Amino acid sequence: MDTINQELSNSILKTGTTILGIVCKDGVVMTSDRQSTAGSIVMNKNSQKTKQINDYILISGTGMVSDIQRVSRLLPAELKLKELKSRTRPTVKQAASLLSNLSYNGIRQPSMIPQQAGFLLGGFNEDGSCQLFSIEPAGSVVEVEDFDANFGSGMPYVLGLLESQYKKGISVKDGIALAIDAVKASSQRDVGSGYGVDVFTITKEGIKKVISQEVQSLYKED
Repeated sequence: MDTINQELSNSILKTGTTILGIVCKDGVVMTSDRQSTAGSIVMNKNSQKTKQINDYILISGTGMVSDIQRVSRLLPAELKLKELKSRTRPTVKQAASLLSNLSYNGIRQPSMIPQQAGFLLGGFNEDGSCQLFSIEPAGSVVEVEDFDANFGSGMPYVLGLLESQYKKGISVKDGIALAIDAVKASSQRDVGSGYGVDVFTITKEGIKKVISQEVQSLYKED
């Protein structure tokens, strides 16, 4: 099993991306870069890696684009089905568990190419509380208490910066600024990340996209 996990981790690290979630005292900040790659080739400069899948859940994905898109379609349907059956809205933790099951099944069903994607999932519950979960490629799920970048290629640069800059009890406002700095840091050093940043906030008021920036080439005379 350790060998499988290592192979999945290595595969995702090669795909190139930066996703990030930061837990704040008054909510959660989630952000991602915009560059999608295939090996050493940049395939898309405007890839939306953080997506709102329903009124209260936000996910960010790293890994195979097809797997991320598949999960983005399946998860909201599964959550709606669960809501209809139980007549109650699923919690953020239950949403993370469903995503975990999708990931777990995706790598264990007979297939020449198993699912290769890791996720961050954030949302707000009906009582107004906000939560962030990290679902690694093999399906394990853990609640994030501070910050996480899953298995994106920008992860080492992001975590290195946040280890020194993150403070427990940080506000959402300061979390936004920190998230932007972290993605810009990874874009400077990670060849798999870049071309912009999208930042979302999750609070008891709901989910909002607060930052949307692109990188434009600018040539200047020496």
